[in-house]
Parts: sequence; structure tokens; C-alpha cells
Amino acid sequence: MTDARTDFLAAARAAEALLRRAEVADDWARPSALARWSVGGLAGHLAYQVLCVPEVLAAPVPGEETVGLLEHYRRSRWVGAGVDTEINVRIRQGSEAVAAPGAAALSGRLAETLGGLTAVLAGEDGARPVRLPFWGAWSLVLDDLLTTRTMELAVHADDLAVSVGVPTPELPSETARSVIDLLTRLAVRRHGQVSVLRALSRAERAPGSIAAF
Repeated sequence: MTDARTDFLAAARAAEALLRRAEVADDWARPSALARWSVGGLAGHLAYQVLCVPEVLAAPVPGEETVGLLEHYRRSRWVGAGVDTEINVRIRQGSEAVAAPGAAALSGRLAETLGGLTAVLAGEDGARPVRLPFWGAWSLVLDDLLTTRTMELAVHADDLAVSVGVPTPELPSETARSVIDLLTRLAVRRHGQVSVLRALSRAERAPGSIAAF
């Protein structure tokens, strides 16, 4: 199994354990740490990063152009968009719909899906094109899709943990390295090499932010 699949499964297991925590269910209807998101909606968004994988694998191989990771993010309409733009409103609404059955149902659905993914992913070609329908007219190879989902799982697990006052799940070092590598590449694309270099090495010359998004 490729590193991308191993990293994805590790991040997915950490997210699944987080969703089972009582604090998540207790705070389900409350606002999260993210503007306009409820805890339940954020949990739904976190779970969707895993739930979407069987969906894309079950779909026909797409005929759209296959692009690389950085080009994928360059084209993505949500990158840099305000919280009330159409794309982000649609993402929140979709996440709330995923979460609508409640905390127990969602964590159970996620656990069931995750239980079958190890064998499924082991039998897939990592270079196979796949796509999510809301992206636009392009696709990614499967391993790149999983890299994007691993990053989403890591980032939103932190969001959810902060929202309910529990520790952020620790990932295996290799998985964390994959996430940080992608975020660093995106930060360089957004801010430039010098800003990222200074932020990581010279506090006195560091810019105010090198956030990837």
C-alpha cells in the first residue's frame, strides 16, 4: 500500500476516534471554533473526507483533465473565498446534511466505512483518475486525492477538538509530515519562498502569517 493510502487511513482512524468522544455529541448543536459552523456541521465535514472516498471509487473513471496537487488548489473556488460566498455556504449546508442523523449515527457510519476501506484501497491503482463532482472540470489521481483528504482530516480534527475542548489527535510522524509538506507547498505558492523561509527560521523577520489558505 502506498504512503498516501497509509497516511489517509491513519488520519481517518484518528478522526473516527475523535468523533466518538462524548464531548462532540454534547456540543453538537453549539457553535464551533469556525465562523458559521456548528460542531455537528464541522463533524459532518470531517467525516465526509472519509465517506467521499467509496463514492469516488464507485464512480466511472472520469474523462476530465487530470491535474497535479498545486493546480488543483489553484482552481478550487473555495480557496481564499469568504465564509458567506456561494461555494462555502454550499459546503456548510452539505456538511450539516451529512451530520443531520446525529453524532451516534455519524460516528457509526464513519466506523463502518473505514472498516472496509483498507482492503478496498489496497486493491486500487493509485494512479487512477478520480474526482469529486463539485470541484469543476478536472480530476486527480487517487493518491493525490487521498493526500488532500489527509490534510483536510488533520486540519479539521484540530478545528473540532478545539471546538469541544479536547486535545487534538496526534498523528503518526509520517502522516504529519505529509500534511505539513502539502501545507508548506501551498504556503510557498501563496506567500513566496522568502516569507516561508523567514517564518520558519527568523522570528525577527517573520511575516504576520504564512497560512496556506
